Amino acid sequence: MAAGLAFVVAGAAPVSADTLQLEHYGRVWAKSVCGRMNFAGSAHCFAKVVTDARGEIKDGKPDRLRPHAVPAGYGPGDLRSAYKVTGSGSPTYTIAIVDAYGYDNAEQDLAIYRAQYGLPACTTANGCFKKVDQRGGTNYPRMDTGWAQETALDLDMASAMCPGCKILLVEATSATYGNLATAVNYAAAHANAVSNSYGGSESGSTSYESAYNHPGIAITVSSGDSGYGVEFPAASPHVTAVGGTSLMPAANSRGWAENVWSGAGSGCSAIYAKPNWQNDGLCARRTVADASAIADPNTGVAVYGPTSRARSGWMVFGGTSVAAPLIAGIYGSNGGNATYGSDPYGHATALFDVTVGSNGSCGGTYLCSGAAGYDGPTGLGTPNGSSAF
Repeated sequence: MAAGLAFVVAGAAPVSADTLQLEHYGRVWAKSVCGRMNFAGSAHCFAKVVTDARGEIKDGKPDRLRPHAVPAGYGPGDLRSAYKVTGSGSPTYTIAIVDAYGYDNAEQDLAIYRAQYGLPACTTANGCFKKVDQRGGTNYPRMDTGWAQETALDLDMASAMCPGCKILLVEATSATYGNLATAVNYAAAHANAVSNSYGGSESGSTSYESAYNHPGIAITVSSGDSGYGVEFPAASPHVTAVGGTSLMPAANSRGWAENVWSGAGSGCSAIYAKPNWQNDGLCARRTVADASAIADPNTGVAVYGPTSRARSGWMVFGGTSVAAPLIAGIYGSNGGNATYGSDPYGHATALFDVTVGSNGSCGGTYLCSGAAGYDGPTGLGTPNGSSAF
């Protein structure tokens, strides 16, 4: 069970720039590891790391974790319990993680996470893990600590939900739409599922949307971490757009409860057509999201990754960056092909409906508020087993 977190649901309260753009979620502070701004034609990642009130990463020092101690944050057992996932996947199924910039110690840090929770080793030597640049080579891009933290989160969440799957890490040269698109095209040609935990403006994105159109491949995309509003590539009609929730233990038959996370992105695309498997009434074009999973830093997940360029340690993360690789892992645990983002719509009874909470102001509609059935922030709901994916 997660240790050291206060599971109190509350909205984000951004504070001044002189406190490093910290945000307050319930009883924890957090900050976006890639910042909150990005240049036109580029993306920022959606990972939020839990910090102290000064912006220092909590529990980040490797020597802070005593032998046999449990890291703060939810581990694989918690997540698999909450989402009723029992399968481990198969080495015939590959999950690709696409992120920008380099992560020098990706394989080593992943090994520590998996060993901590008793997951099978996933290494280059045993054929489970592979790292490539955006064209499939070994010309790895320069290290960026924030994006490497995002990557660590993605690798750990995919591992948690599909410990038997292979993992392909594809490192884009930078966070431009063009470089990320190149990386996604390579990933889709060599994997069964592709996780993308980043986004930016829909404006100027149409030249790159085709990179996310790969029939039969599960392309998961985080919906965003700034509340009500739509970002690309979650707006693509060819992906599973993944929103976010607050996940808490509960005295009910499930053992868990979920609310809308205040930071989850949602709404109507201004550009992209509505896919034929989506039939909500308020958006003439594509509606975000399709499904959801844990994203609130206040109910965050344990991750082992870089706390600086020189050191790695245990951290707690939130953001819809948690949810996209988690859902990609559940696609893996189920196996088979995906039909764009349509699978949850055909299996709504295999999802937990999230009906409480809001991510902003939209006239009180389901586009920004939890509702019975479909709503924007959480889509059709969160996994109840793997059959919806």
